[in-house]
Amino acid sequence: MSSELSPTLGGLASDYSASPSSGSQRRERGAIAAQACDTCRSRKQKCDEQRPTCGTCQKFGLECNYRQPQPTKKDKTLAEILNRIKSLEGKIDDLSMRALFPATTVSTVSTAGTSASSGPVTFGQAGPLGNPIYHVPPGTSNTVPQSEDHYKYVPSVHQMLGWPILQQVLDSIQPKTGVDFSNVARDGPAMLLGLRENSQRLRLEADGAHAHDLPHGLPMEGEGATSFTIPSLTWDSMQRLCNAYFDTFNMIYPILDRQSFLSETMTSIVSDGFNEGMASTLALLIAALGEVAIAAVHGVPIHMSNGRPSGIKGGTATRPPGLSLFNEARKRMGFNLADCSLENVQVFALAGLYYGTACCHMECWRMTISASLACRALVMSNPAELSSPRGDLVRRIFWHCLIMETALHLELGLPLTGLETLEHVVGLPDFSGPFSHEDYLGNEGSHFQEHFASQIVLRRLVVDFHNILGQEPSTTASTPFTPSGSPTPPTAVNPATIKRFALQLDQWHGMLPASLRWPEDSPGAFPGSPPVNPTYDEPSNTTTKSTETTTTTTTTTTTAPLMFTTDLDAPPTAYPYGLDIQAALLRSRYYHAKYLIHRPFLYKALHHPDALTADDAAGAATCLRAALRWPVTMSPAHSRKRLLPCLFFWTQNALGVLVVLHLSTSSPALARVRAALCGDRFEFEARETVGLCIDWVRDLGAADGATGWAWEVVRALYGLDEV
Repeated sequence: MSSELSPTLGGLASDYSASPSSGSQRRERGAIAAQACDTCRSRKQKCDEQRPTCGTCQKFGLECNYRQPQPTKKDKTLAEILNRIKSLEGKIDDLSMRALFPATTVSTVSTAGTSASSGPVTFGQAGPLGNPIYHVPPGTSNTVPQSEDHYKYVPSVHQMLGWPILQQVLDSIQPKTGVDFSNVARDGPAMLLGLRENSQRLRLEADGAHAHDLPHGLPMEGEGATSFTIPSLTWDSMQRLCNAYFDTFNMIYPILDRQSFLSETMTSIVSDGFNEGMASTLALLIAALGEVAIAAVHGVPIHMSNGRPSGIKGGTATRPPGLSLFNEARKRMGFNLADCSLENVQVFALAGLYYGTACCHMECWRMTISASLACRALVMSNPAELSSPRGDLVRRIFWHCLIMETALHLELGLPLTGLETLEHVVGLPDFSGPFSHEDYLGNEGSHFQEHFASQIVLRRLVVDFHNILGQEPSTTASTPFTPSGSPTPPTAVNPATIKRFALQLDQWHGMLPASLRWPEDSPGAFPGSPPVNPTYDEPSNTTTKSTETTTTTTTTTTTAPLMFTTDLDAPPTAYPYGLDIQAALLRSRYYHAKYLIHRPFLYKALHHPDALTADDAAGAATCLRAALRWPVTMSPAHSRKRLLPCLFFWTQNALGVLVVLHLSTSSPALARVRAALCGDRFEFEARETVGLCIDWVRDLGAADGATGWAWEVVRALYGLDEV
C-alpha cells in the first residue's frame, strides 16, 4: 500500500530501523504532502509536515497551523449504530422481565436444515467413536425428579471444567499431567493469574534502560529540559513510535486523541523534557506500546512452537518490546497515582494494555481495574468534564474500561467496580471532537469508530444475557409477582429465554453496517463483498483449508479470497490500522457470546441425555457450531498476539473449545447431536478448529508459565507426544 497518505507499520518499521543521519526518511514519503500547513499552503510550496512546527515556519519563526480535515461526505453510519443501542435497551429490559416468566410453550431453537420441536428427540445411528466413552455420573441422569433444573449456565471455562462429567474427564488424564484438577472450579482464577504455588508467574525485568533497547540519535533536550531527559530518544524516534501506537492500538482502543497529544503533550515534552509529570508518563507509555506495535508485526518470534514461529514477536518473555520505556513510565506513575483526571485514567488503561501484551495477567487485571476505579472517580467527582471539549474522550475511555472489565468479570468471576452503574450518566461516544487528518484516513481504512460502537452494543447484550442466565433459582422464586401458594416460577435458564437471547444476538449481527458485516457461516470472509484487489487467495491445492464459498468444477476447486485463513503457515497479510485485529475481536466476541448462551444445552446433553428434547439437541448443535473457527485463532491475527487484549481470555476459551469438541465425540448423546444436526461441513471445520486451538494453547503455554497447565490438559486429552 502507498505510504503517502497512510503510513503502514511496514513504513514505520523501516523508519524505525533507518539511521537518523541518513537524511532520506522524509524523501521516501513522496512528493505530495498529505496535509500542508497554512503558511506553506499560502506560499504554494511543499511542506515537510513536521509537528508541531514545520521546517519552513521554524526557519522564518512563523506560527505553524494545520487545518482540520473536512470529510468529503456526511457519514451517518456511526450515528445509526448509536441509535440502535438506544433502541435495543428497551427490548433488552422487556426481555429481562419476560425471562423471569417464560411462555408455557417453548419456542423452537433454530438449526439450519432441522425442524425442532419440544418433544423427545431421536437420532440416526452415530458412527464409531475412537475416543473413550464418558458416562453420565451417578445421580445426574433424568432419574431425578423432573422439577430439577437440567440446564446450567456458567460464564467461565474454569467453572465449566467443574461440571461432573468434565471432572471425570480431568480425573482420567490427571496421571498424565501431574496437575490437581479437583478444585479447578474454585481455583481457576488463581491458576489463570499465576497465583498458585507451582505457577511460574511471569515478571518483567525492572533494571534500567539498555542502550540497544532505545532508538539511537541525539538527546532530545529543549530549552527547559530537565535531568529526566532520556538519552537517545529524539523527536523523530518519538514521532515514529507515537505514529505506530496511534495507527494500531488507538484504532483498536480509541482512548486518546492524536491531534491534542501531538500538539500539546509532545510540545511540552520538547520544551521541558521528560519530567515526573503526567504528560511524560503518558508519552512514555505510548512510545512503549509503539515499540510493541512495530514488533508485533515485524519482530522476531520469541520461540518456535512445533516447528512454527510463535505468534508472540519481539523481545523475550521477560523483556518484551518497549520495556525500557515502560520502566521509565513506571518510575513516574507514582507521582500522579491519586490524580482525578482523564490523563490518570488513560495512564492506568495504557499500563494495563502493556502488561497484557507481555502476558503479565495479574498486573494487567490490576491496572485495568485501577483504570475503571479512576474513571468512576473522575465521573462522580467532576461530572462537568462530560460537557467539556474533552467529554467525548471521557466517554470513549469509560466504555473501553467497561468492555475490558466485563471480559475479566465473565472469565475470572472477579467483582465489578461499580463503573457500570454510570452508563446512563455518561452516555455514548460520538467521536465529535477534533479529528486529525491521519485519524480521518484511519477511519476510512478500518472503520474503527463503527467497530468501537458495535463492541459497545455487543457488550451490553452479553451483560444482560449474563445477568438473567446467571440468576440463581431462589432469586426468581422470591419475586414479588409470585402469588402466595403459586407454583415456583421456572429458572431463567430455559429454552424459551435462550431462544429470545439468540434472536437478540442475531439482530445485532444483522444490523451491523456493510463495512463490518460478514456471512454468519463464514467467519474468515471479507466484510461485505471481496475487495477489488484481494490481499491473498486461499490456496486450493491443500486438504486443510476451509471449503467455504467455493465454486467446484470437474477438475479444480477455486476458493474465494478470505480476510482470515486457517492456513497458519501462509505468509500473514499486514492490514493497516490494525484492521485484522479489530475484525477478529468483533467476530470472535460474537461467536463467543453465541457459544456461551447456548452452552446450557451442552450441560443437559452431557448430564441428562435421556431427557433431551429436539429443542435441546438443536441448541447443543448451535453451541457446537458457534465454537468453530474464531478469527482470533486464524491468520493473520494469530501471528500478532501482542496486539490482542486479555490473551489469557482467549487461551482459556481455546482450552474450553478443545474440551467441548473432544466430548462431542466421546459422549454418546453429544456425538449423536454432532452427527445428525451439525451439518455436512462440521467434521471438516471441527478438525480445523482443533488444529487452530491446539496451536494457540501450545504457543501461549510455552511463552506463559501461568497458562502452561492448559497445555498439559490439551496434550493429555488429545494424546500429543510433545512435552
